[in-house]
Amino acid sequence: MPARRPPRLFLLSPAHAGGKRARLLLNDNASFALAERLRAADGVPLGEAFSFVSGLYFRGKVTYARRFARPPAGRPGVYVITASRGLVPEETRVGPEDLREFAGVDIHSGDPRYRAPLERDLAGLLAIRGAEIVLLGSIATGKYVDVLLEMAAGRLLFPVEFVGRGDMSRGGLLLRAARAGTELEYAPVAGAVRRGPRPAKLGAMP
Repeated sequence: MPARRPPRLFLLSPAHAGGKRARLLLNDNASFALAERLRAADGVPLGEAFSFVSGLYFRGKVTYARRFARPPAGRPGVYVITASRGLVPEETRVGPEDLREFAGVDIHSGDPRYRAPLERDLAGLLAIRGAEIVLLGSIATGKYVDVLLEMAAGRLLFPVEFVGRGDMSRGGLLLRAARAGTELEYAPVAGAVRRGPRPAKLGAMP
């Protein structure tokens, strides 16, 4: 019998909820389907809203994470880092006021509105025995990594091929890997080279 693989959970860096595409989505007069669904009573999944706001990068992250997450029974496998609510499962349904709340809080490790909920929820994930935690986001900035490393240390991983890539390149890389069913190589964030030379451009998406 093959050895049982440990749980694997993904943390997705958030989309900017105060940018141009977010304002388009939050326009009360917007008539495209996603905006109308967002304003409806049930709202839309957070992952879907952020995929619109961020485009290729977030769409790549959520597609890849859904494909390769190995959550323990009864737990989500994909979480979004938010500005004010800690780690929110990507399928959580949100409405306009939720996105406006996220836009109103700066993601900064010194802001307790951001830090306290993140620490609370990360502690819950770390209590899952043996769980591997993979960050799909930039490790070059401290606004995510500093808080996570303080608690997760050697359990926080990231895709090695992210180093040197911009957001669009990372999004394309993740979509390709998800479609091919080929998981990327991970390494601990602690001690990793956070910046590196830009790799060769990806070819056209098959």
